[in-house]
Amino acid sequence: MIRFRRGLPALLLAVALAVLAMPGVAGWLMGGSQGPYPAARLMDLALDHAALSLAGVLPAGLIGLLLGVVVTRPGGRGLRPAADAAAAVAQAVPPVVVVALAVPAFGFGWAPTILALMLYGVMPVLRATVGALEAVPPETRLAAEAVGLSPRQVLQEVELALAWPLVLDGLRVALVLAVATTAVGALAGAATLGTPIVIGLQNQNQVLVLQGAAATAALAFLADALLLMAVPARD
Repeated sequence: MIRFRRGLPALLLAVALAVLAMPGVAGWLMGGSQGPYPAARLMDLALDHAALSLAGVLPAGLIGLLLGVVVTRPGGRGLRPAADAAAAVAQAVPPVVVVALAVPAFGFGWAPTILALMLYGVMPVLRATVGALEAVPPETRLAAEAVGLSPRQVLQEVELALAWPLVLDGLRVALVLAVATTAVGALAGAATLGTPIVIGLQNQNQVLVLQGAAATAALAFLADALLLMAVPARD
């Protein structure tokens, strides 16, 4: 029940925005003078959008997690400034720029968008992992070592177990960012909820722009709500 309540506000926003994206509602709000995007096609785009978001955020999450573990180990602490700087630079470059630069190398479709999402999603997970592991009390590590656990066992069975809720918060932030950002993939020919936005801008059809924007935001809030309901609340 507590998990459901945590995700309820985001879920309600997702439902409201999904209703706003429906052809009849969007058309009515914009005066009904322009043709809306069909609901069935919008749903297909939402599924493609979600799949593309996951394809980008999963490797980003893995990279951020591994980097966070490495730079908190005694032998890797010297790499932390470089890792932080690289992640900051990756997130500072707008995803649309990454997509545009990646098209000549990877062609049109999913690949440029996945690259942009990977670069954009590393920092939240990296910082959450580092912060969570550094928050583990030193005496807890010492106690684990005193009972004979190896460094790998201490990491897996003690540190990551205690840090996991905070790490999941970083993954949640990365996923929401990925869902919101995936719309730019339409510029590279990927089928996403940005497709109606691009078509609407090209044809000066504000109904399509509204539908695409509302549907993208609805999917981002839905992802946030589902993860809030799935992840245990921190004490």
